[in-house]
Amino acid sequence: MAAIMVYDLETVPDINAGRRLLGLTDSTDQEVAEALFARREQQTQGASTFLPHYLHQIVSISVVVSTPEWVKVWSLGDLDATESDIIARFFEGIERYTPILVSWNGSGFDLPVLHYRSLLHGIPAPRYWETGDDEPAFKWNNYLSRYHQRHMDLMDVLAGYQSRAFAPLDELSILLGLPGKMGMAGGEVWKTYQAGDLSNIRNYCETDVLNTYLIYLRFQYIRGHLNKDEIDFETERLKAYLLSADKAHFLTFLKVWQSHE
Repeated sequence: MAAIMVYDLETVPDINAGRRLLGLTDSTDQEVAEALFARREQQTQGASTFLPHYLHQIVSISVVVSTPEWVKVWSLGDLDATESDIIARFFEGIERYTPILVSWNGSGFDLPVLHYRSLLHGIPAPRYWETGDDEPAFKWNNYLSRYHQRHMDLMDVLAGYQSRAFAPLDELSILLGLPGKMGMAGGEVWKTYQAGDLSNIRNYCETDVLNTYLIYLRFQYIRGHLNKDEIDFETERLKAYLLSADKAHFLTFLKVWQSHE
Protein backbone atom coordinates (compact mmCIF):
# COMPACT_ATOMS: atom_id res chain seq x y z
CA MET A 1 0.00 0.00 0.00
CA ALA A 2 1.47 3.36 -1.05
CA ALA A 3 1.94 6.14 1.45
CA ILE A 4 -0.62 8.96 1.29
CA MET A 5 0.70 12.52 1.41
CA VAL A 6 -1.86 15.28 1.76
CA TYR A 7 -0.26 18.68 1.20
CA ASP A 8 -1.06 22.38 1.21
CA LEU A 9 0.90 25.56 0.53
CA GLU A 10 0.76 29.01 2.04
CA THR A 11 2.21 31.79 -0.07
CA VAL A 12 2.95 35.51 -0.03
CA PRO A 13 3.73 37.94 -2.87
CA ASP A 14 7.19 37.42 -4.36
CA ILE A 15 8.63 40.79 -3.41
CA ASN A 16 11.96 40.22 -5.18
CA ALA A 17 10.12 39.44 -8.41
CA GLY A 18 7.95 42.51 -7.95
CA ARG A 19 10.98 44.74 -7.53
CA ARG A 20 12.55 43.29 -10.66
CA LEU A 21 9.44 43.42 -12.83
CA LEU A 22 8.23 46.84 -11.72
CA GLY A 23 11.60 48.51 -11.17
CA LEU A 24 10.81 49.33 -7.53
CA THR A 25 14.33 48.98 -6.18
CA ASP A 26 13.93 51.61 -3.44
CA SER A 27 10.44 50.65 -2.28
CA THR A 28 9.48 48.84 0.92
CA ASP A 29 8.09 45.31 0.84
CA GLN A 30 4.59 46.60 1.53
CA GLU A 31 4.85 49.17 -1.26
CA VAL A 32 5.97 46.50 -3.72
CA ALA A 33 3.12 44.20 -2.64
CA GLU A 34 0.57 46.99 -3.05
CA ALA A 35 1.95 47.77 -6.51
CA LEU A 36 1.63 44.10 -7.50
CA PHE A 37 -1.94 43.96 -6.19
CA ALA A 38 -2.83 47.18 -8.04
CA ARG A 39 -1.35 45.88 -11.27
CA ARG A 40 -3.31 42.64 -10.93
CA GLU A 41 -6.53 44.52 -10.25
CA GLN A 42 -5.94 46.54 -13.39
CA GLN A 43 -5.16 43.41 -15.43
CA THR A 44 -8.40 41.77 -14.28
CA GLN A 45 -10.44 44.97 -14.70
CA GLY A 46 -11.18 45.12 -11.00
CA ALA A 47 -12.22 41.48 -10.66
CA SER A 48 -9.35 40.33 -8.45
CA THR A 49 -6.08 41.29 -6.77
CA PHE A 50 -5.03 37.64 -6.43
CA LEU A 51 -1.60 37.37 -8.03
CA PRO A 52 -0.76 34.97 -10.88
CA HIS A 53 0.94 31.73 -9.91
CA TYR A 54 4.47 32.78 -10.88
CA LEU A 55 4.40 35.73 -8.46
CA HIS A 56 3.77 33.65 -5.32
CA GLN A 57 6.54 32.83 -2.85
CA ILE A 58 6.02 29.69 -0.76
CA VAL A 59 6.38 30.24 3.00
CA SER A 60 4.90 26.95 4.22
CA ILE A 61 4.22 23.44 2.97
CA SER A 62 2.30 21.32 5.45
CA VAL A 63 1.57 17.62 5.05
CA VAL A 64 -0.35 14.72 6.52
CA VAL A 65 1.50 11.51 5.75
CA SER A 66 -0.29 8.22 6.31
CA THR A 67 1.36 4.81 5.94
CA PRO A 68 0.20 1.36 7.15
CA GLU A 69 2.44 1.88 10.21
CA TRP A 70 1.86 5.51 11.24
CA VAL A 71 0.24 8.87 10.58
CA LYS A 72 1.87 12.26 11.15
CA VAL A 73 1.13 15.95 10.53
CA TRP A 74 3.87 18.57 10.17
CA SER A 75 5.26 21.49 8.20
CA LEU A 76 8.38 20.89 6.13
CA GLY A 77 11.60 22.44 7.40
CA ASP A 78 12.02 24.57 10.50
CA LEU A 79 11.07 28.21 10.98
CA ASP A 80 14.39 29.34 9.49
CA ALA A 81 14.18 27.12 6.38
CA THR A 82 14.47 28.86 3.03
CA GLU A 83 11.84 28.51 0.33
CA SER A 84 14.30 26.42 -1.67
CA ASP A 85 14.84 24.04 1.25
CA ILE A 86 11.10 23.62 1.86
CA ILE A 87 10.43 22.81 -1.80
CA ALA A 88 13.40 20.44 -1.97
CA ARG A 89 12.08 18.53 1.05
CA PHE A 90 8.68 18.17 -0.62
CA PHE A 91 10.13 16.67 -3.79
CA GLU A 92 12.62 14.54 -1.84
CA GLY A 93 9.63 12.89 -0.15
CA ILE A 94 8.21 12.03 -3.57
CA GLU A 95 11.58 10.71 -4.77
CA ARG A 96 11.90 8.48 -1.72
CA TYR A 97 8.36 7.17 -1.17
CA THR A 98 6.39 7.74 -4.42
CA PRO A 99 3.31 8.59 -2.33
CA ILE A 100 -0.20 9.21 -3.52
CA LEU A 101 -0.50 13.01 -3.40
CA VAL A 102 -3.80 14.45 -2.19
CA SER A 103 -4.75 18.12 -2.28
CA TRP A 104 -7.58 20.59 -2.38
CA ASN A 105 -7.15 22.68 -5.54
CA GLY A 106 -3.61 21.37 -5.93
CA SER A 107 -3.93 21.10 -9.69
CA GLY A 108 -5.27 24.63 -9.96
CA PHE A 109 -2.88 26.36 -7.57
CA ASP A 110 -0.36 24.44 -5.45
CA LEU A 111 1.32 22.38 -8.16
CA PRO A 112 1.71 25.22 -10.71
CA VAL A 113 3.24 27.38 -7.96
CA LEU A 114 5.61 24.53 -7.06
CA HIS A 115 6.55 24.18 -10.73
CA TYR A 116 7.48 27.85 -11.08
CA ARG A 117 9.34 28.01 -7.77
CA SER A 118 11.30 24.80 -8.38
CA LEU A 119 12.23 26.19 -11.80
CA LEU A 120 13.37 29.42 -10.14
CA HIS A 121 15.49 27.63 -7.55
CA GLY A 122 16.69 24.83 -9.84
CA ILE A 123 15.29 21.93 -7.78
CA PRO A 124 15.35 18.56 -9.58
CA ALA A 125 12.38 16.21 -9.15
CA PRO A 126 12.67 13.48 -11.80
CA ARG A 127 10.17 11.10 -10.20
CA TYR A 128 7.54 13.80 -9.92
CA TRP A 129 7.97 14.72 -13.60
CA GLU A 130 8.06 11.09 -14.80
CA THR A 131 5.41 10.31 -17.43
CA GLY A 132 6.54 6.89 -18.64
CA ASP A 133 9.82 7.47 -20.46
CA ASP A 134 11.84 5.66 -17.78
CA GLU A 135 9.08 3.83 -15.89
CA PRO A 136 6.28 2.51 -18.14
CA ALA A 137 3.74 2.41 -15.28
CA PHE A 138 3.91 6.19 -15.05
CA LYS A 139 2.52 6.49 -18.57
CA TRP A 140 -0.86 5.41 -17.24
CA ASN A 141 -0.67 6.85 -13.73
CA ASN A 142 1.54 9.89 -13.07
CA TYR A 143 1.49 13.04 -10.97
CA LEU A 144 0.83 15.41 -13.87
CA SER A 145 -2.29 14.09 -15.61
CA ARG A 146 -5.55 15.59 -14.40
CA TYR A 147 -7.36 12.25 -14.57
CA HIS A 148 -4.72 10.00 -13.02
CA GLN A 149 -4.78 8.88 -9.39
CA ARG A 150 -1.15 9.40 -8.36
CA HIS A 151 -2.16 12.98 -7.59
CA MET A 152 -5.75 13.45 -6.48
CA ASP A 153 -7.08 17.00 -6.40
CA LEU A 154 -10.17 16.34 -4.30
CA MET A 155 -11.81 19.64 -5.21
CA ASP A 156 -11.48 18.81 -8.89
CA VAL A 157 -12.58 15.18 -8.55
CA LEU A 158 -15.62 15.88 -6.38
CA ALA A 159 -16.75 18.61 -8.77
CA GLY A 160 -16.65 16.16 -11.67
CA TYR A 161 -13.86 18.28 -13.22
CA GLN A 162 -16.35 21.14 -13.67
CA SER A 163 -15.07 24.46 -12.36
CA ARG A 164 -18.58 25.79 -11.81
CA ALA A 165 -19.13 22.97 -9.28
CA PHE A 166 -16.01 23.71 -7.16
CA ALA A 167 -16.59 23.92 -3.40
CA PRO A 168 -14.47 25.85 -0.87
CA LEU A 169 -12.58 23.63 1.56
CA ASP A 170 -13.74 25.57 4.61
CA GLU A 171 -17.46 25.35 3.88
CA LEU A 172 -17.44 21.72 2.76
CA SER A 173 -15.45 20.75 5.87
CA ILE A 174 -18.02 22.42 8.12
CA LEU A 175 -20.89 20.74 6.27
CA LEU A 176 -19.21 17.38 6.92
CA GLY A 177 -18.85 18.08 10.63
CA LEU A 178 -15.16 18.94 10.47
CA PRO A 179 -13.59 22.05 12.04
CA GLY A 180 -12.87 23.89 8.78
CA LYS A 181 -10.27 26.64 8.65
CA MET A 182 -8.91 27.68 12.03
CA GLY A 183 -6.78 30.55 13.27
CA MET A 184 -6.96 32.77 10.19
CA ALA A 185 -8.13 33.00 6.60
CA GLY A 186 -5.98 32.75 3.49
CA GLY A 187 -6.24 36.49 2.90
CA GLU A 188 -4.52 37.14 6.24
CA VAL A 189 -1.33 35.23 5.44
CA TRP A 190 0.56 38.22 3.96
CA LYS A 191 -0.25 40.43 6.97
CA THR A 192 0.72 37.65 9.37
CA TYR A 193 3.95 37.01 7.48
CA GLN A 194 4.85 40.72 7.64
CA ALA A 195 4.34 40.56 11.40
CA GLY A 196 6.91 37.77 11.56
CA ASP A 197 4.42 35.16 12.78
CA LEU A 198 5.41 32.26 10.53
CA SER A 199 4.54 29.78 13.27
CA ASN A 200 0.86 30.75 13.13
CA ILE A 201 0.88 30.43 9.33
CA ARG A 202 2.28 26.91 9.61
CA ASN A 203 -0.33 25.98 12.22
CA TYR A 204 -3.09 27.28 9.95
CA CYS A 205 -1.69 25.32 7.02
CA GLU A 206 -1.58 22.15 9.13
CA THR A 207 -5.28 22.43 10.00
CA ASP A 208 -6.03 22.79 6.29
CA VAL A 209 -4.32 19.49 5.49
CA LEU A 210 -6.13 17.84 8.39
CA ASN A 211 -9.49 18.86 6.93
CA THR A 212 -8.39 17.65 3.50
CA TYR A 213 -7.18 14.30 4.83
CA LEU A 214 -10.47 13.65 6.62
CA ILE A 215 -12.45 14.49 3.48
CA TYR A 216 -10.15 12.13 1.56
CA LEU A 217 -10.90 9.30 4.01
CA ARG A 218 -14.63 9.85 3.56
CA PHE A 219 -14.19 9.90 -0.21
CA GLN A 220 -12.28 6.62 -0.05
CA TYR A 221 -15.22 5.19 1.90
CA ILE A 222 -17.92 6.25 -0.57
CA ARG A 223 -15.90 4.94 -3.52
CA GLY A 224 -15.48 1.56 -1.80
CA HIS A 225 -11.74 1.76 -1.13
CA LEU A 226 -12.21 1.78 2.66
CA ASN A 227 -14.85 -0.07 4.65
CA LYS A 228 -16.48 1.17 7.87
CA ASP A 229 -13.98 -0.58 10.15
CA GLU A 230 -11.03 0.78 8.16
CA ILE A 231 -12.24 4.38 8.17
CA ASP A 232 -12.93 4.10 11.91
CA PHE A 233 -9.40 2.80 12.43
CA GLU A 234 -7.86 5.65 10.42
CA THR A 235 -9.84 8.36 12.19
CA GLU A 236 -9.12 6.95 15.65
CA ARG A 237 -5.43 6.66 14.79
CA LEU A 238 -5.39 10.31 13.74
CA LYS A 239 -7.16 11.39 16.93
CA ALA A 240 -4.59 9.50 19.00
CA TYR A 241 -1.77 11.21 17.10
CA LEU A 242 -3.24 14.70 17.58
CA LEU A 243 -3.64 14.04 21.28
CA SER A 244 -0.13 12.64 21.72
CA ALA A 245 1.49 15.49 19.74
CA ASP A 246 0.18 17.85 22.45
CA LYS A 247 0.20 21.00 20.30
CA ALA A 248 -2.37 23.68 21.00
CA HIS A 249 -3.73 23.94 17.44
CA PHE A 250 -4.00 20.13 17.17
CA LEU A 251 -5.86 19.90 20.47
CA THR A 252 -8.22 22.69 19.43
CA PHE A 253 -8.85 20.97 16.09
CA LEU A 254 -9.53 17.68 17.90
CA LYS A 255 -11.90 19.31 20.39
CA VAL A 256 -13.96 20.99 17.64
CA TRP A 257 -13.95 17.83 15.53
CA GLN A 258 -15.18 15.65 18.40
CA SER A 259 -17.86 18.18 19.36
CA HIS A 260 -19.42 17.76 15.89
CA GLU A 261 -19.55 13.98 15.94
